[in-house]
Amino acid sequence: MLLGIDEAGRGCLAGALFVAGVACADDLANEFCKKGLKESKELSRARRFAWAQQIQAHKEIQSLVVAKSAQEIDSKGLSLCMQEAMSQIILKLPEILSVCIDGNTLFNLHFPHLKSFQAVVKGDDKIPQIAMASILAKAHKDREMLELDKIYSEYGFAKNCGYGTPAHILALKKHGYTKEHRHSFKLKPLVNGNN
Repeated sequence: MLLGIDEAGRGCLAGALFVAGVACADDLANEFCKKGLKESKELSRARRFAWAQQIQAHKEIQSLVVAKSAQEIDSKGLSLCMQEAMSQIILKLPEILSVCIDGNTLFNLHFPHLKSFQAVVKGDDKIPQIAMASILAKAHKDREMLELDKIYSEYGFAKNCGYGTPAHILALKKHGYTKEHRHSFKLKPLVNGNN
């Protein structure tokens, strides 16, 4: 059994960082892929919600999502928040001995009980459990931003999902920061909205 870990919202200007872990057998993960599961960026929001529901409802899949608020990110920094969230997931699933994280760093983490612990560049394309984790993380981020859009409609959160799109940056300059924004993040003139 393999535990895949991925995140959503790392580069956002607003809202939480969501880190998700999904553990299941390879054959089950491959079955999901045969049915059309892909990493989150290749799916519509509606498809992500549908897949997230299936993943979380499946009895042979273990999953966990950890949220780190904008306030935590501002006070601790993004790297420490990533470390804490990943540690929480790995330590809550102590029977899983193989872990793959999407990306190119293990964030200086070490877990003596693990047999295998690796970072995989573009892991959400290569390892189904990471793709499943990417869907859970992104579905949680989507839900958060849809709720925040109801409160702060002028920022366009339903469309930009908290990323620094030109329209979001203009709204920030016009209306200022909300308590849901990451005050430690520096604004860039134009930032693409990809995770």
